[in-house]
Amino acid sequence: MRIPQAVQVVEVGPRDGLQNEAKPIPAAIRIALIDRLAAAGLPAVEVGSFVSGRRVPQMADTAAVLAGIASRPGVRFPVLTPNLEGFRAAVDAGAKEIAVFAAATETFCRRNLNCSIDESLARYAAVCAAARAHDVTVRGYVSCVLDCPYEGAVAPQAVAGIARALYDLGCREVSLGDTIGTGTPGRAVAMIDAVAEQVPVSALAVHFHDTYGQALANILACLERGVAVVDASVAGLGGCPFAPGAAGNVATEDVLYMLDGLGVGTGVDLAAVAEAGRFICAVLERAPASKAAQALAAHCRP
Repeated sequence: MRIPQAVQVVEVGPRDGLQNEAKPIPAAIRIALIDRLAAAGLPAVEVGSFVSGRRVPQMADTAAVLAGIASRPGVRFPVLTPNLEGFRAAVDAGAKEIAVFAAATETFCRRNLNCSIDESLARYAAVCAAARAHDVTVRGYVSCVLDCPYEGAVAPQAVAGIARALYDLGCREVSLGDTIGTGTPGRAVAMIDAVAEQVPVSALAVHFHDTYGQALANILACLERGVAVVDASVAGLGGCPFAPGAAGNVATEDVLYMLDGLGVGTGVDLAAVAEAGRFICAVLERAPASKAAQALAAHCRP
């Protein structure tokens, strides 16, 4: 089995996870969660989004969260910005890395961004140009890389085209998202192979939701294709407010347990991440969705 010797795990729980909660989480709690995750050794922790507070009220106080987290050498704290207005707000709040998010289907793009794919890319051209002027790093996301909740199966070549467009705009990394969690390993590999013909594998990340319990299998299949960046969400938090029925992201604890078992280096303390998951789940008044976190908690009981 040929897989990377080291993998970067990008923690998306404080953004992609908490944005799906019914009620906003106080800034102080979000700050405490991010500080715990960064202290656990995660190299990148998404802080939140500079989006419309009307559309995603859970992210309305991201500026306060970004201002309140502890700076930690070597840890990136990206934020999502859908347009120039969001970019300017992010820079004013001190962001050094932003992310833009496109979609592989027209219907999802219109439901999520209220514009066409071409219009979204035109917006991001302006955002990426502004980012270069401010020395801000840009990450790109592509949603619905395997299936769309509105249009069904998505052609790998369509995903490759969007990924290439983001890469050409200046995104240093493009994260490929199975937004509704319907993918299986064979389809995931076919999609990665198509994208890799347009974008270097070294610039790709994967972002799997676990609706059908296939996320870890999909990740492993993509690792075997050379992908070395994996998005994950502490305690399996998340879903998608614009994809009805989508389950949470693959749990960071489960990804780390698998990678540790494979001898893949991450630099992340699994026990500390599990503790952070217990912290936020206590606030949310539910158990972690992560199987590894549940097993670790049971093992630690007296």
